[in-house]
Parts: sequence; C-alpha cells; structure tokens
Amino acid sequence: MGTATIGAGFGSAAPDNGDLCSPPGLSASAAAPTNLASGDAGPSADRFTTATTEPLDSIDKSKLGLLTPGKLSVGTLSDAPPSICLNSKGVFTGMDNELLRAIGAKLGLQVEFTGTEFSGLLAQVANGRFDIGSSSITTTDERRKLVGFTNGYDFGYFSLVVQNGSPIKGFADLHKGNRIGVVQGTVQDEYVVNELHLDPVKFPDYNTAYANLKTGQIDAWIAPSAQAEGALKPGDATSIVQNTYSVNNFVAYAVRKDNQALTDALNAGLDAVIADGTYAKLYEQWEPRQLPPGWKPGSKAAPAPQFPDFAAIAAENAGKKPDTSGLRPKSTLSQLKDTFFDWSLYRKAFPDLFKTGLPNTLILALVSGALGTVLGMLLAVAGISRTRWLRWPARVYTDIFRGLPAVVIILLIGLGVGPVVKNITGNNPYWLGAVALALLASAYIGEIFRSGIQSVEAGQLEAARAIGFGYRQAMTLVVIPQGVRRVLPALMNQFIALIKDSSLIYFLGLLATQRELFAVGRDLNAQTGNLSPLVAAGLVYLLLTVPLTHLVNYIDNRMRTGRPEAAAPAEPVEQAVITEGRGA
Repeated sequence: MGTATIGAGFGSAAPDNGDLCSPPGLSASAAAPTNLASGDAGPSADRFTTATTEPLDSIDKSKLGLLTPGKLSVGTLSDAPPSICLNSKGVFTGMDNELLRAIGAKLGLQVEFTGTEFSGLLAQVANGRFDIGSSSITTTDERRKLVGFTNGYDFGYFSLVVQNGSPIKGFADLHKGNRIGVVQGTVQDEYVVNELHLDPVKFPDYNTAYANLKTGQIDAWIAPSAQAEGALKPGDATSIVQNTYSVNNFVAYAVRKDNQALTDALNAGLDAVIADGTYAKLYEQWEPRQLPPGWKPGSKAAPAPQFPDFAAIAAENAGKKPDTSGLRPKSTLSQLKDTFFDWSLYRKAFPDLFKTGLPNTLILALVSGALGTVLGMLLAVAGISRTRWLRWPARVYTDIFRGLPAVVIILLIGLGVGPVVKNITGNNPYWLGAVALALLASAYIGEIFRSGIQSVEAGQLEAARAIGFGYRQAMTLVVIPQGVRRVLPALMNQFIALIKDSSLIYFLGLLATQRELFAVGRDLNAQTGNLSPLVAAGLVYLLLTVPLTHLVNYIDNRMRTGRPEAAAPAEPVEQAVITEGRGA
C-alpha cells in the first residue's frame, strides 16, 4: 500500500497502550519543525481550495450520486496510523476516517469503510467501486487527472529517518550509493525519483520499510511525518534528521471526477465540523501538532481551528521523554527477536486469525478450487480436442492466464467486471475475488489434467474402442478417469497455492469481517508496529498447508506402490487357487 502523506506529525508517538491505532492525545503534542530542508522543496501554490461552500441545508442528498442511497461507501487503508488504520476491535479509524464520520453525520449519511490497497484506491474511486477514497491523499496534479478532490483537511510534511550515527544528516546527503526506502506509489516515492533523481527501494507498507531500516537493510527511510514519528519507539536507535514539505498541495478526500455534487457536500460538511470545533477535538486526539504557517483546513471562508498551544505542551513534555540519540543499533539477533518473535503479540493475533482470517481463507480457497477444477477439466478436454476451434481458444486462454501475474488478474476481474455486475454482487468484490482465483487456477489445472490424460497409454483408448465404445465414451469412461487419478498429487499442490494466493484478494477492498489470514496479520502489524503478527499468520498457513503436503505425498506413494495388501505375497493356499488350472 501507500498513502500519500499527512500533516506534520512531529512529536507523534505511540500511545501508552502500545496500540498505534489509538489516539495518542495531547501528550504527543509537537511544535512545527525547525529542521526543514532548504532549497526548492516547499509548499506548492494553492490553486484549488474553494472560496466558500454551500450551506448544509441546501444540499440535496438524493443528488449526491452515491452507490447506495444514504450511505457513503469509503475505501481506506488499515496500516498507516494515526491517520488511517484498523483498531484492535476491527473498526476502521484514525484521524482521516473519524473526521469523515463527523462530516457524514453533518450530512445525515451513514459511512461504511472498506479496506483496500493504495495502489488501486484511486482507480476504484474513479470507476465507482467507492464513493470516496480516504487515505491521506496528497492532491498532486497527476492524481487530479484521474479523480476529483475535496478541500484540504491536512497538510503534508515528510521526514528523513536514519539509524543513529549515520553519516546522512539531511536530504542533501543522499546519493546514488544509498538505499533509500519508501512506500510504493506515495509522494515520497515521487520525491525521491523526481526531485532527488535517485532510485528508491520500494516497500508495500510503512512497517516493513521501518523494519528494514532498523536492521540496516536500507540506509534511510523517507515517510510521512505522522507515520515516521508514530513508528519510532523509545529504545529504537533511529532518528528523524530532517523534514521537508510535500511539493504538491494539500491532503484531501478523493471523489469520482464527475461527481461535483458529492465534492461540494463534503466541502460543506468539512467547514461545518471546523466551525463547531469537532475538527479541533479530533486533531488534538490524533495528530496534535502545529499546522504549517499560513495554512488552515477547509475552504478559504472556514474559520481557523482553535488549538491548544501545541508548542508549549511539546516543550513541557520534552524533558519527560527518554533521550535515544546516543543509542546504537541492536544486534541482528536482538532485532530479529524484537521484530518477529514477540510472544505476547502471537497470543494477541491468534484469536483474530482463527475467528476471521481462517474461515475467509478456507472459503476463498474451496470456492475457487472447486470452480477452477471444473473449468480446468473443460480446458483440458478442449485442449486435446480434434477440433481446432476448441483447441486453439483453450491454448490462448491458458497462455494468458498462466502468463499474467495473479494480482493483475484479480484487479482486472475486480475493477473491470465489478462495476458491470455490481447490482448482482452488491458492489462487494469478495466473490469476484474467488472467481478471479478460479480463472487463474483453471489455467494451471487444465494443463495438469491435459498432461495426465495424455500420459494414459494409447492402448487404453484402442481397447475401449475395440469393445464397442465410441470415442467420447472411451475418453469419458476409460481414459480421463485414469488421467485424473495420476495427477491428484499435482492438483493438491495447486490447491495449496490457492490457499496462499487468497491473500491477494485484499487488493479489491474488503470489509473488516472479510479479511483473510494475511490481511488480519498485516492489520495487527500496523496496530503494533511489529512483524510478529505476520509470522503468526504464517504459522496458521503452515497448519493448513503442511498436512495437505503430507497428504499429497501419501497419495503419490499410494498410487506408485498400490495398496499394501495387494503388494504382499499371497498365502500358499491362495497361490495354489490362483495358479490351479493354468498349467505348470
């Protein structure tokens, strides 16, 4: 995933309860940064903030173009606290989402959040999968070509994080020999490529990037400041050495480009929650830090939010925080233990993994496996057909679906077919994900069946034809059953692959109750900033796949050697009966 960037986040810290998806409160207050990079990096001109907004009482909810009347369908992320995350109760929250709930309440609309990946979020908003994208999205000109945006509700800084003692003291020290970590698709990714003209190391999420920094796999990490400050914990031998502005405008909610009515309504709701003090309260709870000088959220007519003196609170709290600047990086073994083998987090992860993740993983694997097997058999029969009008389409289908990456197929089906059948699916891509996996699996299963059928000796078909069977009867009753029996181990291996591929369905956007094993582990990883929940998810995968692997080996051995009793030598009396009358 990757969010675009959030506000300054300076001084944000993990809450005392260790859950990064809990509001840190005023104890995490921070002043505006003083170590800003100089030079060209700076805020872009604001060309998009509206002068005013419509009065709330003039908004017609029936004309907002919502997917479901009375409900805002929101695509969001689960792994970038404190802005957007899924908490320990399975609720999507964070500053961005709580603010959107407040805006929805002003408009009299229910808000439903669905987790997805940032790489597909804007496309999902553009093609109508979601009404709104809530992911701390910086409103770059390039992104405005695809979707529309509301007025800003936050401003983007990002931070340069390095290990203590690193020779890198600022953005100017970065050069081609450095491994610079970013989350793929974010403003930080664009900054490294387009502004620094360097080649970054791209990661799927912030926690993985930070874990690589702590273990020395990368030299520096550039991240949204809220995520950077939230990731750094007391005892970590890492520091933020410099900050810079986002070079592209403010942070806002994404809306379908042609839905100006919804954009106007959200702008009106944002101004309303700023005016009644709700925005300030949420900001104090989730991201208590000074706004950039000269910038405020909402329209140009919105009042400036009234905040406590975050700088004074930060100065008061500064003496209470441990000094970690002199800490050196931990040993590799200590890093591995802290990052992957926190047993308390294992105990925390397993209930959700078994309650939510395991059932969804099994459902997706079983449904896609059954459907893929049926389609695979049809492909196999078509592939060996004497009719080229069956044989060639089967070959083209197999080549395409075996050649494309699984995630591409899932996105093509979910985002391409989804809008067409949304009245049938209720705009929920869960079953479309299973269909996509089935189409992927059918190409492999078809080849497995075809090889099994063609491995049957030609004499079997000839013998069946000799006793009066037609070609179709001989194939159906004699050849195909033998071929299927020979490839059962390979089919079981394909089912094991489906269990693991089910983790890719999250790209389509799922409700919290629809998460499979990997998604549950990743969300707990985001809450804790530790990779142990992902290892716990891996252990549950092993509970599924190891028994299946041994079952495959048993079936394969059984088919090679036959039944044990059949291989045992016959008793003397039985042998006499068997050989009697055959001559000696």
